[in-house]
Amino acid sequence: MGEWELAAGNFRQLENVKTRHLLFSGFEVLIQFNPERLKSTAAKTDSDSIQARPCFLCEKNRPPQQRGMPFDDQFTVLVNPYPIFRRHLTIVSRNHVEQRIMNSFGSMLSIAGALPDYVVFYNGPQCGASAPDHLHFQAVSRGYMPLEKDYESQQFTHRILSGPGYGILNWTGYLRGIITLEGREKKTLESLFESVYESLQPGPVSQPGTEPEPEPGTVSQPEPGGQSRNSEAEPMMNILVYRTGGTLTVHIFPRKQHRPRQFYASGRDKITISPASVDLGGLVITPREEDFHKVTENDIADIFRQVCLQEEELYMIINELK
Repeated sequence: MGEWELAAGNFRQLENVKTRHLLFSGFEVLIQFNPERLKSTAAKTDSDSIQARPCFLCEKNRPPQQRGMPFDDQFTVLVNPYPIFRRHLTIVSRNHVEQRIMNSFGSMLSIAGALPDYVVFYNGPQCGASAPDHLHFQAVSRGYMPLEKDYESQQFTHRILSGPGYGILNWTGYLRGIITLEGREKKTLESLFESVYESLQPGPVSQPGTEPEPEPGTVSQPEPGGQSRNSEAEPMMNILVYRTGGTLTVHIFPRKQHRPRQFYASGRDKITISPASVDLGGLVITPREEDFHKVTENDIADIFRQVCLQEEELYMIINELK
């Protein structure tokens, strides 16, 4: 903070962040006005835009003030210069490899195990990752996302499978379909995650140019380059992981769409919300102040329905896991 004025200034701006509470049936969603997040929220992630800019997560392209701390021999821990919370880290691969979780989930668990005061999260390449060309995770302070306390309340979760030291749970009445894994052994959680991953294959993914198109005249054309269905594509998902004592908890949000139709709308219909892990954890980021003031419970429910698999859509997957 003493060396990097960009980051220091943005962290100071967190003092001015505004928050609203939207109440639902038994839970709440927080709305945060954070103008410094516009760059991330509105990031173009189509292949042409990615190829046209240098990768800002590669060491050679990072500002010299963004010095990192090594983690294992694969990752570097950095301060995120566009924070959501007063502690916000980005953990980047030392190699320029694509954002993919299947062979990196074990590393995510290790990072969460080493950072018990943080929630570690993964945004899929078409689920909020502003750098889908470079493998990375983020970590933010524990205790700020409503999902954490809602999980502890056990009001919305139902255990569907359990064994020695592990469990699989699903959520009902929560607007978002969620599969939760909990366990004490890393290898067990990796095996459980692989089962969930395979159950989500081939996964509901967006075809290029098939983001939602409301009635003519109400929206601009969706950005090109949505995730295509091919052998390298992964099921769309966001993931939150954190450690409590000796137990790791993994919340998986299967996705069916990158951005809601409101993101592409114009005029009064436009709402610049591009849901990623933190938003699905119950803290929805609005980089435009007008959206912060006007967004309603109905808007949030509609946005979650568009981008997330719902409980009934997860029914077959839950049965397969059983």
